[in-house]
Amino acid sequence: MTKEKNNKPSKDLPLGFVDRQEKELLLRDFIISNIKEVMIKYGFQYLETPSFEYSDSIGKFLPDKDRPDEGVFSFKDENKWLSLRYDLTAPLARYVAKNYLEIPKPFKRYQLGTVWRNEKPGPGRFREFLQFDADFVGTDSLQADAELCVMISEILEKCGLSKSEYIIKMSSRKITDELFKKININENQQKLTALRALDKIDRLGWEGVKQLLGEGRKDKSGDFTKGANLSSQNIEIIENELKKNIPETEDLKEILKIFRDYNFDNFEFDPSIIRGLEYYTGAIFEVNLKFDVTNNKGQVIQFGSIGGGGRYDNLVNNFGNFDAPATGISIGLDRLVYALMQKKEFKVRQSKPVVICVFDKNSMKEYVGLQTILRKSGVSTEIYPGENKLKKQMEYANKIKSPAVILYGEDEIKSGKPTLRNLSSGKEKTIEMKELVNEIKKII
Repeated sequence: MTKEKNNKPSKDLPLGFVDRQEKELLLRDFIISNIKEVMIKYGFQYLETPSFEYSDSIGKFLPDKDRPDEGVFSFKDENKWLSLRYDLTAPLARYVAKNYLEIPKPFKRYQLGTVWRNEKPGPGRFREFLQFDADFVGTDSLQADAELCVMISEILEKCGLSKSEYIIKMSSRKITDELFKKININENQQKLTALRALDKIDRLGWEGVKQLLGEGRKDKSGDFTKGANLSSQNIEIIENELKKNIPETEDLKEILKIFRDYNFDNFEFDPSIIRGLEYYTGAIFEVNLKFDVTNNKGQVIQFGSIGGGGRYDNLVNNFGNFDAPATGISIGLDRLVYALMQKKEFKVRQSKPVVICVFDKNSMKEYVGLQTILRKSGVSTEIYPGENKLKKQMEYANKIKSPAVILYGEDEIKSGKPTLRNLSSGKEKTIEMKELVNEIKKII
């Protein structure tokens, strides 16, 4: 008789995905509330687009294959491929094209949404993450680009960062456009591969990037990334040009002039800022943190930017002949949370319930009445969910970090005076029912 195999599902997560616990989620909610407050002040409209789009609508990562599986997660629905969005910009371009006659010009929208990238994960880099975007569509005014940088700075400072802890780095795609012309890179895929390689300077350094500009690079795990196949001479030209003191382009000069009008100075010009997506056409910017970030092993890591953006004047034209120059900025909220959680002075209050201990299930009416009084007074409260002995109930209360328990047994019910035990100090106090709420609020 053969023994039946125990084929239980795995408890492990796929690489690049993570369970998020309360402390992280509360911090994320705090950041989102600050974002919404600033967005309202700056006059942006709130928009939500679906998680799935037709693959050919978002297809920046899609290769020329039967199945579009590089960079995005896709499946075939009837005769068309659908993909989970990899950013919020391509869906915005589709939305603008679809609603071009109805929306105001410029169209100022912000969005908060999950995006998915079928790429190799790393520290603070996930395959599923929450992103915040703000965009101006339908204007070529560089006032819009400048205001996005000022706006994102205001958000970061509302979230607890000081000016010394972050920097906006500026450059322009016009620099790499001229550079590619100089070394005669004309093939579009080769340009895109080179751009993606250069976008990794902050993480890989020049030695790693030069491998990606050449034949390719093998990482520590042994995975090989195919390179742009540029000659060593052209790679040297690119490195020398981006390291030297390149003069600011005309679009950057105009933006920097507007910065002075805002009294905004928390930026620097850095020609090595590239941005890996092909659709950028002008000014580009990145938001970089200036404090150390560590991984789960306590090692300081190359964290890179928490977001960025730039001008993309031709993206909406992919859907037809639309006059819709645009600029936008994105922040990876999960990356920002990952970094902020390491700042000791950054605290988010976690409200934990007071636990009413159960002595006799036949007294549930009294427990519910007490719980109702406390909840109506704004005190987070729960009746212990079970019938365990008091020791187990106390273990539960300590495990969830409850500030206090209420002991409401037969004697307390008869006297109408519950006993409040402070779980931090261990002290107990028998209290008149009318004073209970005030005593609890002293603890929490």
